[in-house]
Amino acid sequence: MAQAVEQALPDLTLAGITSGNLDKAQKNAAELLQQPPPIVSLPELVSLSDVVVEAAPAAALPNIVKATLSAGKTVLVISVGALLGQEETYTALARQHGGTIRVASGAIGGLDAITSACAGRVDSVVMTTRKPPKGLAGAPYLEKNKIKVETLTEPQVIFSGSAREACRGFPANVNVSAAVSLAGIGPDRTQIRIIADPALDRNMHDVEIIGEFGRFTTHIENVPTKNPRSGILTALSVVATIRKMTSPLQVGT
Repeated sequence: MAQAVEQALPDLTLAGITSGNLDKAQKNAAELLQQPPPIVSLPELVSLSDVVVEAAPAAALPNIVKATLSAGKTVLVISVGALLGQEETYTALARQHGGTIRVASGAIGGLDAITSACAGRVDSVVMTTRKPPKGLAGAPYLEKNKIKVETLTEPQVIFSGSAREACRGFPANVNVSAAVSLAGIGPDRTQIRIIADPALDRNMHDVEIIGEFGRFTTHIENVPTKNPRSGILTALSVVATIRKMTSPLQVGT
């Protein structure tokens, strides 16, 4: 993520990097970045930055969000699923200190259209996610229900339920469903179906929205990064969001 920001936003300064393992972060930064920034603690990073980009495990999100908002800064969130259930707490903290929470589109498209549609009556939002088994392996829902996806030879529906339930069961796999639900009718009304498909080499997402405006669908196929749980588009969406934040011309809802 830091590499993408450094290469695509040359007019901005990468103020610093923090991590749960600072030594590892130092090593990775030296290998990936032409001009590695300081590797610092979270409080130091917040003090150095105007915008903090979260690209961490979901469990780390609360500390990052609270530290950034308490300092009146902007936090750009990628682990969107970890926001669910805490939206009111975080927005209250943001109002109190003048901070801002921004959610990157990540690996999904059409959030602007979903937001526009939900200015009126929306009857249903249904999302279907298809991933290679290795992009889902190890998810808490699979472990709890003793579902083995690694040995599948044909597509299998491994989950069907609300976006809130999906994010609890697959915290590293379906942040897109949280983004769709927050842009739209909420995590309890947004329905998610997850399919493990051994024939795929990409992460695929389909969203259907029906309401008084009519009906629209989106389909996207994402090339995974070295981390099979995430796609290249996620990093690009962070770059695009920061560009939009600093641009005098902004397009889209």
